[in-house]
Amino acid sequence: MLYGDEKMGLYVILMGVQGAGKGEQAKYIRETYQIPHISTGDLFRAMKTRADDLARRIQQIMAEGRLIDDATTNEVVKDRLSQPDAANGVIFDGYPRTPAQADWLEQYLESKSEHVSIVLLLQLDLYTAFKRAFGRISHPSNGKSYNIYYNADELKEWQFVEHPDKTFPPRLRAIDQDGAELMRRPDDGNADAILKRIDIYVATTRPLIDYYRGKGLLREIDADQPIPAVSDAIKAAIAAVRAE
Repeated sequence: MLYGDEKMGLYVILMGVQGAGKGEQAKYIRETYQIPHISTGDLFRAMKTRADDLARRIQQIMAEGRLIDDATTNEVVKDRLSQPDAANGVIFDGYPRTPAQADWLEQYLESKSEHVSIVLLLQLDLYTAFKRAFGRISHPSNGKSYNIYYNADELKEWQFVEHPDKTFPPRLRAIDQDGAELMRRPDDGNADAILKRIDIYVATTRPLIDYYRGKGLLREIDADQPIPAVSDAIKAAIAAVRAE
């Protein structure tokens, strides 16, 4: 199988529950193979700043609180794939979400004499996924991330602070070694919200796992190891696909 300068693109689908490290690994793949990271969530948000017909249609759907259907989602992805930086492949994150979208993507790439190269499933047990989400905090300026359950020794201090009248759940307060108070995503402080995201992932991803396993494209990567080790495993998986 040939890529890049040899005329075949590298089309990677990245899957994994929240906390599995998709963001870090998407960055690694992007920098290593010089292909863009495509997140449908980012694409939909970008439509808010555009004034073309497709963007106006997306804006109306979002304003009405409706779910964006498969056909419209596929149209947005097609629009992104037509851009010059996607000529040699892309990393798909959050897409496809349904077997119907997967079928469309396969047919679209075939029309371009391309195909999905590999589907990387970052495997992480759901308890660890919960801890990674619930315990993560970041620097307000440089974005450096920490987790109270995994690298608390890098912090100056951290604690759960009770609300004065205990009307609200305790607030996580963490300070880094330079004295900066770290930030927490609001939804990461809501255990129910985290569990709902995990439930949605399990419900929507299982059919796609079976779909791509059946096509021989799925490669499972142990995400419960240091980031460099996960990156090395991804590099080895891609190298193996290239050698086929």
